[in-house]
Amino acid sequence: MLRSAEPFSRPAVTLPDNNALSEKWRAVERQIDDEMLVLAICEEDRSKCASPLAEKFLDIVAAGKAKQGRARAGEINRALNLAIRPNSDLALYGETDVWRAPLDLLAVGAGDCEDYAIAKFVALRAAGFAPSDLRLVIMRDTLRQEDHAVASVRLDGRWWLLDNRRMAMVEDVQLPNHHPLFVLDLNGVRHYRDAPTMAGAQMRMPEPAELSRFPRPPK
Repeated sequence: MLRSAEPFSRPAVTLPDNNALSEKWRAVERQIDDEMLVLAICEEDRSKCASPLAEKFLDIVAAGKAKQGRARAGEINRALNLAIRPNSDLALYGETDVWRAPLDLLAVGAGDCEDYAIAKFVALRAAGFAPSDLRLVIMRDTLRQEDHAVASVRLDGRWWLLDNRRMAMVEDVQLPNHHPLFVLDLNGVRHYRDAPTMAGAQMRMPEPAELSRFPRPPK
């Protein structure tokens, strides 16, 4: 099957390194690198793990690893949706557009859509998905008139979105009312060619009251 290069099957061009969004992504990547060292130590020997947050994250990754393919990604999506409660950066930190690495996010216990997306991006990588098949996507929800971030994984040439608003993953083609703006991965930040240019990296993410709450699954 032909593998689509990017989610939503649209061309994207690399942004220069001196833009605000690229700088924000690089800062988060540095935090992730630091956390990966902690995770590696804990994974090697749980008895020497000094971080309960790392153990919690590794448990989520392990539950995903126990499954294959789409079920593996779906398990990670569901687990992180349940592990974090939605809240706005303004309510949590008194400022907007704060991005958190996964362990930092688990320590707070709450975050907004890009925090969920970053945690899922890292968890999918730790669960064995190839980095070339992983993306963060920032897109415009044209119905709610707000920007939204999700993690995305490519399986058999199809891009699946891991959304904090949904327990079930959806394919990119199932979201006709979402217009992709930026795509991020280990190679940096790219701008979709047919997306409007944004003046900065400040994006209007949904407030807590706008975020869907999930019914807890029956025990």
